[in-house]
Amino acid sequence: MGRSRKEDRYFATSENEAPSAIEQGVIFFSFILFIITLPISIFLSLIVLSEYQRAVIFRCGRLKRGGPLGPGLIFRIPCIDYCVRVDLRTISYDVPAQEILTKDHVTISLDAVVYYRIFDPLLAVIQVEDVHLATRMLAQATLRNIAGQKHVLDLMSEKDSVSMAMAAILKTASSPWGVYVERVEIKDVRMPFQLQRAMAAEAEAIREAKAKVVSAEGELSASKSLKAASDVIASNPVALQLRYLQTLSLISGDQNKNIIFPFPVNLIRQLIMGRSIESSPDSLSYKKATDSVQEDIEINSDIDEALEEAFRILDNK
Repeated sequence: MGRSRKEDRYFATSENEAPSAIEQGVIFFSFILFIITLPISIFLSLIVLSEYQRAVIFRCGRLKRGGPLGPGLIFRIPCIDYCVRVDLRTISYDVPAQEILTKDHVTISLDAVVYYRIFDPLLAVIQVEDVHLATRMLAQATLRNIAGQKHVLDLMSEKDSVSMAMAAILKTASSPWGVYVERVEIKDVRMPFQLQRAMAAEAEAIREAKAKVVSAEGELSASKSLKAASDVIASNPVALQLRYLQTLSLISGDQNKNIIFPFPVNLIRQLIMGRSIESSPDSLSYKKATDSVQEDIEINSDIDEALEEAFRILDNK
């Protein structure tokens, strides 16, 4: 572990070197002063560290051998030992809203939250002056750089990919500082009001176009069904009369005061044809028309019987 730390450090440390003569003298007199001022000095020398805390001790400016101390009760010599406490708990940093110019030249406001923790107290103390400030400044710069390479629609629809890319860059950059970035989340993407209105109008136009396509497809399907029904009814005229009766039955089930009865159009047609052929009663067309009228009269008599039955049903209801 010590070898890997030395390889990660930006400079060489002297915790394994022997102290100089002056340092040894200062340490000796500090011990004598500590013994003379007992028991008052004992309260100044003991430090209590919680389970999530570690302490890095510097003696006469040199890193003390043994690495970080804690948790529990640790001892230091006043005046010559300097203690730096390090918190190992996860810290959440709310990245302030950043004004960013996207790839499609749109200015947006973007904010995020970063969760990180210190996994090596020694690196966090000796590698960087203020590890928390450095991590936060790096998070802001990374957010601006990544968002500047994306389009507005990509930032809104692919927040997870942007968060993962930002987390990967932060992990690589902050690892030499003893910092581990656990998670990055994009909170909100705020756009200018004019752009929001334009995007809303575009989305509404797309929805209307889709609705028109669906309506046209429905009308096409309905027209095909109507054509098939008309072909069936045209092949058998009685089917149209049965459709009339079915319509009457549906109307009778509602609370309607006005009922419209269909009138057979063929009666009017036969009446007109009968007047047109009165001038030549001996002609062949007259005979054909007479036969057709007789057939229509028989059909109409059947229809009248069906209508009487329908009226009887209505009266009973």
